[in-house]
Amino acid sequence: MPGGDISDLDKNRALVEWLRYQLRHAEKRVRELESAEQAERRRSGRARAEQMWKIQPKRSAETALLHRGGCGLYKSGALIDREAAIAALCEPDIAPCDVCAPETGLRQEQAPP
Repeated sequence: MPGGDISDLDKNRALVEWLRYQLRHAEKRVRELESAEQAERRRSGRARAEQMWKIQPKRSAETALLHRGGCGLYKSGALIDREAAIAALCEPDIAPCDVCAPETGLRQEQAPP
């Protein structure tokens, strides 16, 4: 090290440490962005489910139930659109869920035949 200069080895060690810091920072940011993206997908899925309905099949002596898409009492089942939900409510063997009240907004917006 003539004249007090920093050696090439020390410069490269400092560069490696700085690059490691940058990599840690970039990886942390990627994890944050992935987490935010997953949360947005979940929110979007819940919002979509709230605009849809689902039918819980009949079990033994019980009647089949129509639920809002986001009802927690029946978590599985395929989502159906508004027209199918209206048709389901007209069926004598399908009743609306007492908890999520899926008929709210369906019957009052029906157009007269």
